[in-house]
Parts: sequence; structure tokens; C-alpha cells
Amino acid sequence: MSADRLEALRMALRGFAAEREWEPFHTPKNLAMALAGEAGEVIEHFQWLTAEQSAALDPARREEVALELADVLLYLVRLADVLEIDLGAAAVRKMAINAVRYPAERARGRAEKYDRL
Repeated sequence: MSADRLEALRMALRGFAAEREWEPFHTPKNLAMALAGEAGEVIEHFQWLTAEQSAALDPARREEVALELADVLLYLVRLADVLEIDLGAAAVRKMAINAVRYPAERARGRAEKYDRL
């Protein structure tokens, strides 16, 4: 997602909440809890599936997952907005940190956490 699209989404969500006078409810705590709940709804779609089944969702399930992922994204963007965090810049910083923690020559083909490489 481009920075412009992320910013447009942030502004659209801000307007959506303002039109409904939801700002008092959009506290960081409430948004974080809603985000976790929506992530749980994503997980539900994959519970009990094999790795192969999870990678080959039928079109109806894939659409359901897409909408749940959208909910996760929307709550994440709204939470970042309320906390005045530039989500794109934070993601770039985190990728740089991960590049140091997981150097390709040590992490390639391995699923261990950085402190076990």
C-alpha cells in the first residue's frame, strides 16, 4: 500500500468516525481490543486447517478472510491515527530493525527467532 493510499485511508476513517461521533469510543484501549478481536476472527478461518488447506481457500472462504483482514487493517490504521503514529514510517523503521536482527546469511531457510539464529 502506497503512503498516499495509507494516508487517504487514515483520513477516510477519521471522517467516518467523526460523522458518527465515535471519537469518544475510539480510545487507544478500545481500538487495540477491537483490533485483537478482529485478528481472532481471521484466526478462526484457519483453525484446524492443515498448512495445505490454509493455502488453498475456496473463493467464499477467501472473501470472508479478505473482509476480516480489512477489519484488522481498518482498526490498525485508526489506532495509529488516534495515537498520532505514522504507520508507514514505523513499518520502515521496523523493517530496518528486522534486517539487523535477521541477517539473510543467518536467517535464510530458518524459522527461529533472532536470538536463536
